[in-house]
Amino acid sequence: MTDKKLILVTGATGYVGGRLVPRLLEAGYPVRCLVRDPSRLQGRAWLNKVEVATGDALHPEELAKALQGVSVAYYLMHGMQGGKVNAERDLQVARNFTYAAEEAGIERIIYLGELVDPAAHLSPYLRARHETGYLLRYSKVPVTEIRAGMIIGSGSALFEMIRYLTEREPLLICPAWFFSQAQPIAIRDVLSYLVDTLKTPDSIGRVIEIGGPTRLTYADMLVGYAKERELKRWLIPTPFYAPRLSAYWVHMITPIHWRVVAPLIEGLRANLIVRDDAAKKLFPQIQPLDFQAAVHYALGRIQRDNVETSWSDALVTAMGDAKPYEFTVEEGLFIERRQALLDLPADAVFRSYSGIGGERGWLFMDWAWGIRGWMDKAVGGVGLRRGRRHPDEIHTGEALDFWRVETVEKNRLMRLRAEMKLPGKAWLQFESVPAPEDGKKTLFTVTAYFAPYGLFGFLYWYAMWPFHKPLFDGLTSRLASRAKVLGHSY
Repeated sequence: MTDKKLILVTGATGYVGGRLVPRLLEAGYPVRCLVRDPSRLQGRAWLNKVEVATGDALHPEELAKALQGVSVAYYLMHGMQGGKVNAERDLQVARNFTYAAEEAGIERIIYLGELVDPAAHLSPYLRARHETGYLLRYSKVPVTEIRAGMIIGSGSALFEMIRYLTEREPLLICPAWFFSQAQPIAIRDVLSYLVDTLKTPDSIGRVIEIGGPTRLTYADMLVGYAKERELKRWLIPTPFYAPRLSAYWVHMITPIHWRVVAPLIEGLRANLIVRDDAAKKLFPQIQPLDFQAAVHYALGRIQRDNVETSWSDALVTAMGDAKPYEFTVEEGLFIERRQALLDLPADAVFRSYSGIGGERGWLFMDWAWGIRGWMDKAVGGVGLRRGRRHPDEIHTGEALDFWRVETVEKNRLMRLRAEMKLPGKAWLQFESVPAPEDGKKTLFTVTAYFAPYGLFGFLYWYAMWPFHKPLFDGLTSRLASRAKVLGHSY
């Protein structure tokens, strides 16, 4: 049992937080995670090794409970969608956190902020990130603020943006922001700085800028990725910034929603470079990877299906980052159910339906799912291109194409909540339970649920029903066939 003091990690369901927790555990620290919805940690290999505190940082009384007995808190919370409303919310969360941390008497806060040019015009998102740092530093609790720029790693928003643009566009029209300088840093180096800060007393009360060893433009990064993949790509520079148009274009070409892309592009209006050498002096043991090596490692993880966390783990949807809806049967809910009795074990059926989507596709009428994804993209939705983190493993809270995995019960159930733009709320549920009359067989059920909003929602359901019927009939049949193949592979 370790004698090290308790560490609180906020944002443990996010990209960085989900990778920081196992590093802290490996270093011997006891960890508590603060999350709004504990179900979103299901499936994490480290879940049974940490304490889980349920709470919303907008509610000070819930923060107070989470901070009891904590020595150091990692502040990794922030909204990903930008805009004035979300910026104000982020600042309110920071005020709540500083007050609760002072009351709890914790020893230190470690905040992961943004590396930007402070003299440049900042978007509401980036300004809120900097003001969050100010609010935390001017509290009574000592703070270390680590400012990182572009993070390169399997599943990071920036890396996925580079990957999809380079893979899918041989000819790239480059707005002016493609040529701002930055110092991209590998996710493994960011994690090293975050963990080593705990055992570096001289970092207390400091603002530390971190970045990779090389200054590159975004255009350089695209070329570097193409080199790693042995692709030929041509870049055509233009003098226009066009951040909103660029965000929409990236939204259509890549899996990343424009609300996530917009803050990244806004940050590239200025040079994102390290302006002091504090990190080198405080952490001489950390030698950051160069961009090419970071890309090589990231691609290796993707090819081995070993992506720990993804940008899409954060709840960024067409409806905002609301807490996942808890399913209930209510009056006016449309239900469409299909069943098949299969002479197969339940685990083979579960493996069949829990492996749909992503690169594997939807097994039946894939072109129809693709059209629906493009329709959603065209009206600002998430589209179909987000894929999935792993081709066979699935966990609660993950993104799966234009769905969110709302519930997973191994070998029994998977429920998906629609995140495309709809005049209502929709779910697609798969169940595999032993048949009551014969426990060796499995009753396989596919159910579509739709809760319409007003008259338009009602009309939408009946307009789509002629397409849903053959689509879901075929999907159910194909999943049953796949289950038979998987069942015979035992």
